[in-house]
Amino acid sequence: MSKAQPLSHTRDQITALDNELLALLAKRRDLSIHVAKSKEVDVRPIRDTQREKELLARLVKQGREQGLDAHYVLSLYQSIIEDSVLNQQAYLQSRANPDHKKQQYCIAYLGARGSYSYLAANRYCDRRQINMQDLGCSSFDEIVHAVESGHADYGFLPIENTSSGSINEVYDVLQHTSLAIIGETTIEVGHCLLAKPGARLADITTVYAHPQPISQCSRFLTQYPNLKLEYCSSSAEAMDKVMQADSGNVAAIGSAEGGALYQLEAVAKELANQKINQSRFIVVARKSIAVPEQLLAKTTLIMATGQKPGALVEALLVLKAHDLNMSKLESRPIPGTPWEEMFYLDLEANLASEAMQSALKELERITRFIKVLGCYPCETVDPTQLSNSQLMIEPNTSREQQVKTVSKVSEQARYSKAYKQTATQIVSGQLQIGEQQFGAIAHLTLPQSPELYSQQAKQIKEAGFQAVVVEGISRQSDVTRNLASLKRGLDQFGLETIIAIEHESELKLATEFAAIVMLTGKLMGNKSLLKQVGSLHMPIILERNTMASSDAFLNAADLILSQGNQQLILCESGVRTFNDDAMPALDLSALVSIKALSHLPVIVNPCYATNQEQVPAVAKAAKQLQADGIMLNLTETDGTLEQCLHQSAQTLTSLYSKD
Repeated sequence: MSKAQPLSHTRDQITALDNELLALLAKRRDLSIHVAKSKEVDVRPIRDTQREKELLARLVKQGREQGLDAHYVLSLYQSIIEDSVLNQQAYLQSRANPDHKKQQYCIAYLGARGSYSYLAANRYCDRRQINMQDLGCSSFDEIVHAVESGHADYGFLPIENTSSGSINEVYDVLQHTSLAIIGETTIEVGHCLLAKPGARLADITTVYAHPQPISQCSRFLTQYPNLKLEYCSSSAEAMDKVMQADSGNVAAIGSAEGGALYQLEAVAKELANQKINQSRFIVVARKSIAVPEQLLAKTTLIMATGQKPGALVEALLVLKAHDLNMSKLESRPIPGTPWEEMFYLDLEANLASEAMQSALKELERITRFIKVLGCYPCETVDPTQLSNSQLMIEPNTSREQQVKTVSKVSEQARYSKAYKQTATQIVSGQLQIGEQQFGAIAHLTLPQSPELYSQQAKQIKEAGFQAVVVEGISRQSDVTRNLASLKRGLDQFGLETIIAIEHESELKLATEFAAIVMLTGKLMGNKSLLKQVGSLHMPIILERNTMASSDAFLNAADLILSQGNQQLILCESGVRTFNDDAMPALDLSALVSIKALSHLPVIVNPCYATNQEQVPAVAKAAKQLQADGIMLNLTETDGTLEQCLHQSAQTLTSLYSKD
């Protein structure tokens, strides 16, 4: 039996390897700057996500051959890629703004050394390899004044936190400054309870902290109701008070990194309510910067729309028309002007782009006030992901089966049976769709007096329907009152309320009154809206656009699923053909192919693509082709509601019969 080598010798070997790894990482970082220089000449984007996927897949495979866990390799190289992207961005940014290049910058931030603002500023300067002369300030106003007066080059302002939300005082300061936003940075906020060495949690009686950390750690603090909370202007001030205290029964909320500067140790860690707790900071300076087109840019602006109905919606539609994605919208009251709001918008666009310039010109015409606060590189680097098969965590037989059965389906397609083998079932009240449950939905146009339909809810229920979908809410004079009245009538007889929206601005109202939201076909290509409904915790019906292929339809569904919402129903309502310019044709062949590929339930809506007398036959054919539900029109066109209900009842009776 071989003798084990001494532990000290093993540790020396590990230390030597760590030194080699650090040297290699530094060399890799230098090479990434050479890549940036090449991209500067060729004017190519910083990121090539396809190459990143190929790189990660190769490294994961090689790692498995070395006995390394796939997720470990993926996580490690995602961090390396993020570092590479941010360093290349910093290099190109400095090249595009030579007048901003200095050896040393004076940075104004909140608090003193050790505060989260200090740590954010320090990280920002380290990334750019510049020396930081720090200037601690006691308030946001003081930070702004230091930069405006020339006493500081940059100011760091915390703008939002993933746990406690937006920091309104900063938004208010931005209303009145001439400074420009030139950058952003995000740091992980690891709240700890910091005390003098040797102190125990049980001994602590007083906690010093800034109001934000107290809010973010409220669940932890409620476990210790006897703790006395003392508010401070910054985390650094809180830590300084603990260091200066005579007793060991006081503590501060702050970072372990900051606490080390004050000779404090953590007696409790991970205090934040949310596991992922990040703070985003903006960097302000006296002069704006130019952002190279290779960089993913963000533009922040403020505007006042005036007090008229639909003014904000009109402004947001301008952004939609120019395909500009808004990542943040915040409102704050305008001092001295009661009931008026100033809106802050973050747009994922370069200020110099044609789309952004055109949108600004239109907004200037329709707003009372508009001002660009700055354009700067976006420092949010979304990690490139790999599919389960690329991570090689599935058995070989599973991967082989996937290739054989669904060779044309993307490995990451969440709508596919390869991703989920069991059929998805959607249950909302008495409406059950999918997994051999066939649902019946009545289709109505919302009238000016919905009480008329509310009175007929009993008949709609008796006809065999479990839900009612209404459209046309944007054409209502008093839509809130009408929807509330209609919903009360439907609820009385157990009918689920579904609201079909035709415009993105209708989503908020629909989520307030509906059990299910339906996106009409014209919205199928609105990626921003698809992501919004993908984050909702309610069922969604996605209608196919009349000009969309089956692949485009499924890709739109995949975008919704990718945001977390798995309660998705697909709706086939017809496509445009050369046979009839006015009426679309119901695409039952697409129904067959989608059902073969996808686990999602599919309902058929023949309201637009079929003459009334053909509806029973089409509905029966749809059910035989494995459709999961039918939507029948009750809008009074050629007859009364009673006649429509009678015809629909006969159709549903034939569908539910066992012959």
